[in-house]
Amino acid sequence: MGNILVVNYSQTGQLNEIIDHFLLPFDQANIERVIIKPAKPFVFPWTTDEFFDKMPECVLEEPIELEPFHFSSTRYDLIVLGYQPWFLSPSLPFTSLLKSPAFKAVMNGTPLVTIIGGRNMWLNSQESVKKLIAAGGGRLVGNIPFMDRTSNLISAFTILHWMLTGRKDKKWGVFPMPGVSQKDIESGAQFGRIVTNAYQKQDYGSLQHNILATGLIEIPTDILFIEQRAKKLFRIWANLIKTRGTTPGKRRRLVGFFKYYLLVALFMVAPVILFLYNLFVAPFTKNTIKKKKEYFCGVEIKS
Repeated sequence: MGNILVVNYSQTGQLNEIIDHFLLPFDQANIERVIIKPAKPFVFPWTTDEFFDKMPECVLEEPIELEPFHFSSTRYDLIVLGYQPWFLSPSLPFTSLLKSPAFKAVMNGTPLVTIIGGRNMWLNSQESVKKLIAAGGGRLVGNIPFMDRTSNLISAFTILHWMLTGRKDKKWGVFPMPGVSQKDIESGAQFGRIVTNAYQKQDYGSLQHNILATGLIEIPTDILFIEQRAKKLFRIWANLIKTRGTTPGKRRRLVGFFKYYLLVALFMVAPVILFLYNLFVAPFTKNTIKKKKEYFCGVEIKS
């Protein structure tokens, strides 16, 4: 029966592993796997300067050149897309894929499932992905985010350790392992069975409901609060760096200012604001928070 296209980008290999587990329940003969790569590879491990320098183009969703990729068919019965959020936006390679004419032609009129592998913030990036899929004529029928479940500050610390050293281990032997837990990675097979069932029936009407019924996807209220505000600030910084950073030296200085702004906001300002929010606002806006979480967990686009 039919064919399934699976496309993703993975810098560290974590998302590849998540998708490998997700695909276990499928008939492998039906699957075409394509891993996209930037024409100019990103370094790994990152340096702080190289990592933060990617922010403006990432937030403004400017495509980069990808290595040539090929699809064996012009039509698929289902497309599975895997990506990572960078700076509350889709990663540069993934944005570039969704904006490429070759992929738009394949995506048009096709049901799609997105799989996200990241630290803990995916709401804004998925909103962008929803719009890009709709613009390409695709039909988003399911979304499965795999996130680091540790606290915001601890996960930020451990992910920086991983990204800047290339070592996915317990820093100082004390902190938890960075990234998505092995247990959650292996839960990909459970989601794969749910999507397989919908694929075999060619009925995706209740797919996202069934995905959420696992109880494995949740949006912490703290993350919802941060995401609703941070993307606007990121856009301000991105536009500032693009318009004022007209020389390599100026851009480097502005990116440096953004780096320190983000670290101060994340580790010093955010905890205080979140404490006040959880004390004075969240208890009185539970219904609004619930509705927002339900929306972000779904596959519809705000009208």
